[in-house]
Amino acid sequence: MITARAEITAARRIVVKVGSSSISGVNSGQIEPLVDALADAHSGGVEVILVSSGAIATGMPYLGLDSRPEDLATQQAAAAVGQNVLVYRYQDSLDRYGVVAGQVLLTASDLDDPASRSNAKRAVERLLGLRIMPIVNENDTVATHEIRFGDNDRLAALVATLTQADALVLLSDVDAIYTRPPDVPGAERIGTVRAGDALVDVEFGEAKRGGVGTGGASTKVSAALLAAQNGTGVLVTAASQVRDALNGADVGTWFVPQRRVE
Repeated sequence: MITARAEITAARRIVVKVGSSSISGVNSGQIEPLVDALADAHSGGVEVILVSSGAIATGMPYLGLDSRPEDLATQQAAAAVGQNVLVYRYQDSLDRYGVVAGQVLLTASDLDDPASRSNAKRAVERLLGLRIMPIVNENDTVATHEIRFGDNDRLAALVATLTQADALVLLSDVDAIYTRPPDVPGAERIGTVRAGDALVDVEFGEAKRGGVGTGGASTKVSAALLAAQNGTGVLVTAASQVRDALNGADVGTWFVPQRRVE
């Protein structure tokens, strides 16, 4: 059981989640350094599961859109185009290392239904057994507002729990969880969160209006607490620090896991 961020280097299985704004638009070039770090861990024998947002954001330019669409049908159309392009970009980058990606698209109902959940777990386990890197995303093309995960931070936490991952790394544009939005004077980095920490003095800002992502600090904390309660240690940090994160460096905010109930 991984109980400290420095022990991430000993993890057998890791789920890494990256947000839309970190790998789309002007940041689409960040896929390569992300893949560099993931492939390095993979070559060391680690089973890596990537949960990647970005389908809608990646598809927007192909639909002539300058901002994230608000209606469900256009979101679905953008996702249908963008998911194809996104996975191609990942595979094109992974080709440098001879690593093959496997696409896994899920809806909330897939993980609510016992039979579907079992099928999803079996598929991911088989991909990992074949040394194929699963790339997981919400199936935005068919998901509805009523049954969506809401953000891929929660999806990543559920995937980490489903696969009993040793660690979950949540990546975004911010390098840690802070006591208040990091651009507000007096904001302090929270280094470690343990079970029972109330976080009552933490002020969460809202996700940026007009941005391509749907999550913020509060969604990451909720997801991290969910995974930690189910036995997976969680590190929240910036996508630019993914290599340091996987090397156990003192970065981000670490959520100490509770002992997993067998």
